[in-house]
Amino acid sequence: MTPEELSKTHGAAFTQSRPWTADEFADLLANRFTHVVGNAQSFALFQVVSDEAELLTIATHPTLQRQGMARARMQEWHAQATALGATRAILDVAADNLPAIALYDLFGYRRCGLRKGYYPRENNQKIDAIVMDFWLQ
Repeated sequence: MTPEELSKTHGAAFTQSRPWTADEFADLLANRFTHVVGNAQSFALFQVVSDEAELLTIATHPTLQRQGMARARMQEWHAQATALGATRAILDVAADNLPAIALYDLFGYRRCGLRKGYYPRENNQKIDAIVMDFWLQ
């Protein structure tokens, strides 16, 4: 997966917020703590530092959504994070991203925090980020 491919899929999947650029993906992938699973059409990007893993983003191209790919990416990144020594997973999700929240709930994530006005939207709106965590082991 190239940064350009990741950026293209991210841009197609995230239409309510600013998609990440190829340069941003390249910078993240150059970090030794950052990992990616999946393929160019459906991927999860995460970091593992010590015993904690953070999901940075997960995206599936809209033409392939609702086919179980996001569930597969969740399982893959959990397995790889565990293999790298992580015992806890953490993520944040926009409060208005109900499909993602449902996915995380399905995996047993629990709400553990809130970042008020974290995600910018059109018309100067700000959407809260729900912080969620999950014990991998």
